[in-house]
Amino acid sequence: MTDAITTAPHGQGRGCVITRRACFSSSHRYWLPELSADDNAARFGSCAIAPGHGHNYELIVSMAGGLDANGMVLNLSEVKHAIRSGITEQLDFRFLNEAWPEFDVTSSEGCLPTTEALVRIIWSRLANQLPLVALRLYESSGLWADYLGQTMDAYLTIRTHFAAAHRLARPELSQEENEQIYGKCARPHGHGHNYLVDVTVRGSIDPRTGMVCDLAALQRLVSDLVVEPFDHTFLNKDVAHFAECVPTAENIALHIVDRLTTPVRAIGAQLHKVRLQESPNNAAEVYAEAPALNAMPEAMHSAVNG
Repeated sequence: MTDAITTAPHGQGRGCVITRRACFSSSHRYWLPELSADDNAARFGSCAIAPGHGHNYELIVSMAGGLDANGMVLNLSEVKHAIRSGITEQLDFRFLNEAWPEFDVTSSEGCLPTTEALVRIIWSRLANQLPLVALRLYESSGLWADYLGQTMDAYLTIRTHFAAAHRLARPELSQEENEQIYGKCARPHGHGHNYLVDVTVRGSIDPRTGMVCDLAALQRLVSDLVVEPFDHTFLNKDVAHFAECVPTAENIALHIVDRLTTPVRAIGAQLHKVRLQESPNNAAEVYAEAPALNAMPEAMHSAVNG
């Protein structure tokens, strides 16, 4: 016997998370007046080149609340208006450095319009109008930031890829036993994948640079410690760790976490999560911050699936 769920008509009062997607195209430049031209170029690379560069941004707004008498958390027309009037109309086809006073670096309180700084300020402009639980801002398909309203803390994710072969088999087992466990993946000559790797770091947004950490340094770490050692290899034979450890997607993701945790801390952030997508159907996620597991996922997942 199961207990009946009693609800008001149209689900009134039951909780739900909803998401709304919005897009805008903007340009920006990373340049601080207190630095010399050489120092700006050294610190920000091609992002310091005048007059700037642009992106097609995608914003995912996640909101939560109880359903009203009409079966809605919010009227979507009101949500669209709030996002359009408060965000996209002000940023679309604009130079971000000049769009909002928060990005006026001639003021000592201004910061650069990085992805993580921009999503934090978008939150500050929407929080009084919408019941926000998470924001995600894509600068591109390979770079995005998440903000959950935690003062200056934000999550920054970069995506990269590598191609590698592997064989799933335990050396102490027979071929027949391995095939019973791993199926076709145990065949002696292995098979390959085009792996996608999402590396998420967490940290405080610097009030001047607008960065959680040096993005170029993070990209170099992932390239040097993951892509270069793994790309175009037979993982079982070419990566020492997998001579003894079965290179499942789970184990590859765990090994990436082990390789990145300390180096990421050295550039001023905390490794939060690694997601390894082996195929369109299979992926593994490893959270590097065990204490943060209960604090974050629901809101972040609403942004991911928005």
